[in-house]
Amino acid sequence: MAIRRAKQKQQVIEKLSQVAPAGETFIACVHVETGPSPWLNAIFDEIPFLGLIVQLTRKMYFLTLTNTSVVVNSAGRFSNRPGDVVVVFPRQAFPVSNINRAKVWSKLYLQFPNTGKPVRLNVHRYWRNELDQLLATLPPAAFVGGQIPAQLRESQQPAQY
Repeated sequence: MAIRRAKQKQQVIEKLSQVAPAGETFIACVHVETGPSPWLNAIFDEIPFLGLIVQLTRKMYFLTLTNTSVVVNSAGRFSNRPGDVVVVFPRQAFPVSNINRAKVWSKLYLQFPNTGKPVRLNVHRYWRNELDQLLATLPPAAFVGGQIPAQLRESQQPAQY
């Protein structure tokens, strides 16, 4: 069971390298989970079995940014080991919207093929640097309010030495 971010990313890259075309470069990898806001877990855990039910209905994914595409693959619920590739989107056509980059739990909505409405994906602060790399490739229209958040613009600035 991988706990450290570097080990999880290594496992994802190893898994995707088996099916990736030659010359594919892996840029960033972000762990996400579906479902309602994780902040609600504190409330759900107070009601017997409700917290467990909500946790079991969540799906875990890894979003991996490459030089040509964004790959979505499943993640194990308890082990976080990468699973099969769910879908691959061209970088320019990544169907994400309503991105809200927050202090602890950021969220974005991804339109999976053959689903009626976009799926909410929650991203923990632990994955902030990787999330910023992914978000830097998206157009401003994908963000809430139609503008790239100031925090993201600042993180894209070159370091001043």
